[in-house]
Amino acid sequence: MQLQKAIIGKKVGMTQIFDESGKVIPVTVIEAGPCVVTQKKTTENDGYNAVQLGFQDVKESKLTKPELGHLKKAGVAPKKILKEFRVEKAAEMNVGDEIKADVFANGDKVDVTGISKGHGYTGVIKRWNAGRTPMTHGGGPVHRHAGSMGSCSDPSRIFKGKIGAGQWGVEQVTIQNLEVVKVDAELNMIVVRGAIPGPKGGVVCIKNTVKNFKVKGAAAGISLNPQKASARVKPQKASARNR
Repeated sequence: MQLQKAIIGKKVGMTQIFDESGKVIPVTVIEAGPCVVTQKKTTENDGYNAVQLGFQDVKESKLTKPELGHLKKAGVAPKKILKEFRVEKAAEMNVGDEIKADVFANGDKVDVTGISKGHGYTGVIKRWNAGRTPMTHGGGPVHRHAGSMGSCSDPSRIFKGKIGAGQWGVEQVTIQNLEVVKVDAELNMIVVRGAIPGPKGGVVCIKNTVKNFKVKGAAAGISLNPQKASARVKPQKASARNR
């Protein structure tokens, strides 16, 4: 499914708001944009339609010469983050166009992609929820170790995907189907329901959701089973059910 709209943002933090009925909604505030189109790719030149967006101004000294030359060629200010999106209306957009938070509206369903928090080097118990070895009968100081890693002589190796200690976190994570609760173009703010990956200040990409929801008809929940249909026409008496 091709993207309809996308924007780059920065996670501000989580809070809670109240809806019209007084229910508490946990939300995440995102500083979304403004983003500038720094490059346009077309089917004739590149084989596909896409746009590259730049986010967050930065000093020229912070960029490499190729990055700085690329942005100067586009005629835009130096940007820290560059991301490419294959949006449907990429052919209608031009280099230098500005995309703000109001590209999304209240009620939109979005997918948010970010880099998860890092937890450092962790063992198998914390990283994979593994169990401990027995605490008695000569277990020794290895109660939180990984234990046996596989078979004896055959196949004489460890299979790929075996759980073990290692770095936990700092991975690209996408949370799908989040609802946009509030949009403020003046403050460059998008508020989504629920949590998103990454720490405060982490860069995230907001895109319309790739999930396709089909609207069910009025008869979608009616079974074609004749026995169930007859039960709806002639419901069983309560006295007969309780026998």
